This record gives sequence, C-alpha cells and structure tokens, in this order.
Amino acid sequence: MTNKNDIEIPKINFGKDGELIITASPTSSQHDFDFYEGKWKLRNKKLKARLNNCTEWTTFESTQEMYRVLNGLGNIDNYLATFNDEPFEGMSVRLFNPKTKLWSIYWADSNEGVLQPPVIGSFENDIAHFFTKDKFNGKDILVVFRWDTRDKENPIWSQAFSGDNGKTWEWNWYMYFSKF
Repeated sequence: MTNKNDIEIPKINFGKDGELIITASPTSSQHDFDFYEGKWKLRNKKLKARLNNCTEWTTFESTQEMYRVLNGLGNIDNYLATFNDEPFEGMSVRLFNPKTKLWSIYWADSNEGVLQPPVIGSFENDIAHFFTKDKFNGKDILVVFRWDTRDKENPIWSQAFSGDNGKTWEWNWYMYFSKF
C-alpha cells in the first residue's frame, strides 16, 4: 500500500472574510465520479489519534456501493464497516454544480445522524482535492479529501487535517479501493 503523498495539496486561498476560495479546474465535469459507480471492497488505514503526533495506524476492511442520482449531477454511496464489534454505516452525497463546475461532498453516519457541511472541489488530471473548514477537539481546522483515480480500478481516497490554515497537513485516513 503506497500513500502516494508525492501529490502536493493545492495552496489554500482565503477571501477577505476568511472564507475559503475554491475554483474549479478547467476540466471539472459531472462525469468525474463515473468510475466509482458500483460495489467496492476497501482496505482502510486510519491514524489512531489525530493532530497529536501519533504514528500508530489501524487497518480494517469495509465495503462501499455508489449509484448515480439526479441524471448524473449527483451520486450517493453507502459505507459499511465494523468498529469495536459495532456495525457502522456512513453515507456520502456528492452534487455537481454545472454553473460553478464544483463538486460538493456531504457526509452523514450512524454515529451522529447529521449531514455534515460539504467539502468542495474538483478533479484535474485524475486527482481531486476537496476542502472545508471544520472543528476538531474544539479547534478550528481545515480538512482536505483527496481522490487519486489515476488507476480507475484501484482508486485511493485519503483525508488530511491542518491546524495551521494549510501550512502543514497530517494525513489521517486512507481507503484503498478494489472492485467486487
């Protein structure tokens, strides 16, 4: 399992109001996630503790199934795993805005039952970065999701947090996909 951290995270830009400025790539399209339709097996590699210099990882298996909605302007997936012998279900809703050419990815799970604010971004050359502001342990952070789809049969999703407005990032979760 390679982490493929040879890909740089794009520089973060902020508006005068402190909000993230996210611009779509010229090639961003409603078809960016077409590769993802169907059922997948996932090998997860997750940092045991986040933003505290932890270097210990846990690995586990999960499954995911994605289907298109809204005539291809969106898709939904169900993520199924087991944590501490308890079933866990997550759900992503992805929506493509044809005006801005940006994707918004929303997450909800069986722990909270709340649709989280979206990460927003686009694909360029089979690599996508999606950003949002969030809080972690009461501290303001930035979150980035990366999709590396250079190998459409084995894409990699990863997540990183930044506690310093994007100067440094800590990768804390990788999902290595393979088709069922």
